Amino acid sequence: MKKIRFTEAQIVEILKELDGGTPATELTRKHGIHANTIRLWRDKYAGMQTSDLVRMKQLEVENTQMRRIITRQALEIDAVKELISKNGWARATQRSGRSVAHQGPVHVPGLRYRCTALPIAV
Repeated sequence: MKKIRFTEAQIVEILKELDGGTPATELTRKHGIHANTIRLWRDKYAGMQTSDLVRMKQLEVENTQMRRIITRQALEIDAVKELISKNGWARATQRSGRSVAHQGPVHVPGLRYRCTALPIAV
């Protein structure tokens, strides 16, 4: 049996028919869907209008974009931390058993210099 796909707008219209008093059995025959499908749709789209669905889709797209941005930034931060630790730019707490205070100042390159190794805008 071929699976029929309905758009969200069509689903909302079917649920409006159900709310209007049309029996679920009649809707299942009319649209070729199972009663459980109507129940699932009712649980997911209860009380929504078509404009609400459009807004929900926009929010889902926006959330996906934000997740990508956050993931990229987290990867860049991890890469910078790893680069700093590998190149010895991190301040050492001890060198050869003596504390840093007895060894004099430690030169730490500036942020702009450190970020030239990676394509990060400062």
